Amino acid sequence: MRCTRVALYDITTGTFDEVVSEAKSGMVPLFKDSNGFVSYGVAQIEKDAFVSISTWETREQADAAAAKAADWVKANSRNRFTLRDNYVGDLAIDTGHREPAPTAM
Repeated sequence: MRCTRVALYDITTGTFDEVVSEAKSGMVPLFKDSNGFVSYGVAQIEKDAFVSISTWETREQADAAAAKAADWVKANSRNRFTLRDNYVGDLAIDTGHREPAPTAM
């Protein structure tokens, strides 16, 4: 079953646009090169807060992504943002996942 990781971050210095730029150059390649990667997104939810949402093929891969993300944030955030909460859960509904269409014979 696919799994989603949702992480809530607080911006401590700088802007959301700066965080997005850092995520594009750092977190995106890190996740894309990870086993089980399906998708990743970042959304501003408050003036000084954002959420990171990633989807993985398994819970183990989502948990591994949480550890990779924590290491990346510690090494690269330059104290611009900090993790407030992290959640990992099985997807009950995944409308973004499309099964291949049957082949006509």
